[in-house]
Amino acid sequence: MKTAAHYLLLGAIALLCVFPFWWTLVTALSTEGNIFAYPPTFWPKSPSLANFEEVFRVIPILSFLKNSILIAVFTVFWKLVLCSMAAYPLARMHFRGRKLVFGLILATLVLPSEVNFLVNFITVTKLSLVDTYTGVILPNVVTAVAILLLKQAFEEVPQDLIDAARVDGASEWTIFTRIMLPLIAPWLATVGILTAVEAWNEYIWPSIVMSKPDEFPLSVGVLYLRGTFGSSTRVIAAGTIITILPTLAAFLFTQRYFMRGMDGAVK
Repeated sequence: MKTAAHYLLLGAIALLCVFPFWWTLVTALSTEGNIFAYPPTFWPKSPSLANFEEVFRVIPILSFLKNSILIAVFTVFWKLVLCSMAAYPLARMHFRGRKLVFGLILATLVLPSEVNFLVNFITVTKLSLVDTYTGVILPNVVTAVAILLLKQAFEEVPQDLIDAARVDGASEWTIFTRIMLPLIAPWLATVGILTAVEAWNEYIWPSIVMSKPDEFPLSVGVLYLRGTFGSSTRVIAAGTIITILPTLAAFLFTQRYFMRGMDGAVK
């Protein structure tokens, strides 16, 4: 009975999580009926791909898709590089002020990201990075959450292994690149997946920095489906599905790495 109760609870949570996506998919495939009817419709009426075809006709979605891929890939790459280089000394090196530095990094978690928009925009403007991919990527390449996860990952590695490498004459850079990074691969994958999803779904910051429509990421470009004088909810739903599918597919194929990394982070 206890096991059955657990499965019932998990099933209820799964339904709550899946329902918005399923309703959006039904709306995108439907061509008839009231989409806001109550109780809601759980199966498309007169299903068709016409709404998806309309998305490709109205906006240059392939161009937006390319921009999103570039932003996500470079954000993931630089976050893994910089955050791992910040986390390793905090976890394995002893220097004066280490706890203070780590405490200041954690203190940034209490600040919402919107607080930094003004300062980041002024910085990006001064660096002449407005309307560039670099301007979108730069403020997101270092975060306290990523440093915290990777610091915990480095602390999971036995100290004896590091001491043995030092006795053999390995430099700190060799230990970091040849020993530590391969051992924390699941945690790196976890941070990479979280970063990719965050960068893919980012809307406010790219819409502030970018003003040229041909450089918009997909999350911002889909906004053009609203139209000036009217919009079709079904077409917007189709565009939303196209935006969601890449991240959903990426997570499904990499979830085992994600779960291994999160398990280590919890420990």
